[in-house]
Amino acid sequence: MSRVPALSVVGWSGAGKTTLLTRLVPELATRGLRVAVVKHSSDAHPLHRPGSDTARYHDAGAVLSGFATPAGVQLTTATAPSDALPALLERSAGAVDLVLVEGWKDGPLPKLEVWREGLGPPLAPSRPEVFAVLTLSLIPI
Repeated sequence: MSRVPALSVVGWSGAGKTTLLTRLVPELATRGLRVAVVKHSSDAHPLHRPGSDTARYHDAGAVLSGFATPAGVQLTTATAPSDALPALLERSAGAVDLVLVEGWKDGPLPKLEVWREGLGPPLAPSRPEVFAVLTLSLIPI
């Protein structure tokens, strides 16, 4: 089975990654692409509200737990992104045309950096997998 093309959009907090993605996804959709977006966070926070049924399923050892509402279904795996995301790309073949990951600076995907002056140094010089930088400023070298 083939993998779905995937790209990480990286940058410092506040650089505009979410803004870019929320504008890019509808543009790609108008061009006929089915786009999936995954938010990656390096901050540890619970995926389930403590004490909730889904947290209890996770604590009981479920490798996959879900929450379904009339608005949609959210599934959570108990695996690290480095293990779960490649599997997701394999399973998504045929269902989506492109997966965009917000964040995951240290992940294995090719990266587009969103850089804004004053937030931190550009990441591109230290990460060869960054193939382009999107910015409104001149980049210090």
